[in-house]
Amino acid sequence: MWRLAGLIGLAVPLGALAQPMPQRTAPDAHAAMHGATMQHAAPIQPGQGAFGAIAEIVTILEADPATNWSVVNIEALRQHLIDMDNVTLRAAVRNETIEGGMRFVVTGDGAVRGSIQRMVRAHAAEMNGVGPWRYEALDLKSGAELTVHVPSADMAKLRGLGFIGVMTLGVHHQLHHLMIAAGEHPHD
Repeated sequence: MWRLAGLIGLAVPLGALAQPMPQRTAPDAHAAMHGATMQHAAPIQPGQGAFGAIAEIVTILEADPATNWSVVNIEALRQHLIDMDNVTLRAAVRNETIEGGMRFVVTGDGAVRGSIQRMVRAHAAEMNGVGPWRYEALDLKSGAELTVHVPSADMAKLRGLGFIGVMTLGVHHQLHHLMIAAGEHPHD
């Protein structure tokens, strides 16, 4: 998987970049009034989550001398983040308890409908075979249906997570973003 081991090694030190710098201030207010400069911690928040996710990926790609810039596609990552935003914030979800699991009927208009279909199909494909939960995705005219089958002991967890909680499972999103930006097609 696309230089995965090396990239994980690169990603870990980047966490250190997210640590706030120690705040340095003038010894007292009197010194500040008399021209002593005050230094503050450097800001670390990008101001918008998708922008921050893109900036993080660009930083990783720039740090990797093996990055093939001729296939890098940051716009593809931006489009994926738009899909994530649409599904998280603009989709309507109806939960149905079924025997051995739940069915989530996820709908939306216009661009949201396509985002739902892409995200649900991709997540079901990624998560099937990971642990005991089974996922089925079905495109609908108005969005998609995600059916999740779980062992009876996990039914309360599934209800508590609901659709969007289920969509966060797997901790694969960050590497998935890197693969998209690097010109790979993880959903093919």
